[in-house]
Amino acid sequence: MISAVLDNRQFRSWGGQILLLGGFAALLSWLVSNTVTNLDARGIRVGFDFLWRPANFPISESVLPYNPSDTFLWAYVTGVGNTLVISVLAIFLSTALGLVVGLARRSKHPLTSGAAGIFVTTMRNMPLIVHLLFWYALATTALPAPREAYNPLPGVFLSLRGFYIPSVQFDGGAMILICVVLAGTFMTAAIGRRMVAAGRMNIRHPVFSLLALAAVIASTLGLLFQPTAIVSFPEMKGFNFVGGLRLSPEFAALMLGLVIYTSAFIGEIIRGGIDAVSLGQWEAGRAIGLSEQHTLTKIIIPQALRIIIPPMTSQYLSTVKNTTLALAVGYPELGLVVGTVINQTGQVIESIALLLGIFLTISIAVSLLMNWYNVRVALVEAR
Repeated sequence: MISAVLDNRQFRSWGGQILLLGGFAALLSWLVSNTVTNLDARGIRVGFDFLWRPANFPISESVLPYNPSDTFLWAYVTGVGNTLVISVLAIFLSTALGLVVGLARRSKHPLTSGAAGIFVTTMRNMPLIVHLLFWYALATTALPAPREAYNPLPGVFLSLRGFYIPSVQFDGGAMILICVVLAGTFMTAAIGRRMVAAGRMNIRHPVFSLLALAAVIASTLGLLFQPTAIVSFPEMKGFNFVGGLRLSPEFAALMLGLVIYTSAFIGEIIRGGIDAVSLGQWEAGRAIGLSEQHTLTKIIIPQALRIIIPPMTSQYLSTVKNTTLALAVGYPELGLVVGTVINQTGQVIESIALLLGIFLTISIAVSLLMNWYNVRVALVEAR
């Protein structure tokens, strides 16, 4: 009887997995119990109660309103906000620059392709932290004091205390108007695309129709809400600039380093995807009278996306994780906030667990979004 059970392949398979899972759970339970016992022996409390205590430390810059009297939980939220803004901006700008680099690498002009090749080779073989430190040193030493700041454009000033540009401040009515117009435009675009695909609408230039509809919606809502927008320009007062929008040297160094470093990898991904499309597709485009530009945008790139998107997903995930190197230049993203919280409270395990959980959540969200787009492109290609 026992030998018959042991000879059953399904029993051996499930039994081995259950034993392995049980062993892992026992090891994890022992590690947690041992850690809690050692922390209690040192007088260190375990738990997340500290999240509701006042943080009592400043955050130099943030996209969300923050005050030192806020809780540690809100300090974490502020760090997450900074991380998300940096990640989105770096991904968007590095993709745009990477597209230019990838196309330049394929240029028939030797100077253009050679310069792009040198750029890719140099940037890819330098550590990211070296990029960040280089741009930070340049932003804090090579630029002049505020009174002698460079003024390349009206309302734009570059100094060692930061970059100052004009800003626009909207009131509540303006924000409602912007949100409604954006939501209406996206919904109209989605509905119009479905109707065109179903053959219920035949519009040669749907973009102009959508823009006209958005203008009508904006005009109507503008009469209802009467929004106001105030443009603020930076101006010198005392020893520094006031007004406008300030981009700190830390933010500028982080963005420049991330974008330039990541664009070199993205450029090679795009170049490889385009080169993977057969030459017959280029010849087919020329045969029907399309220009090189239209052949690239209408025929080549839609096919290359199937090859580009999977490695691009990995690059986007790396970009999100690379934001933790912002602590090298002192920008208060989530990693730096977590380090400060650990120094203030001593709650190492809880803080690291939150850090891991937050980055895991962000990475999974990026991966799901890119996988959805990958499936969408594959479906379009299949049709």
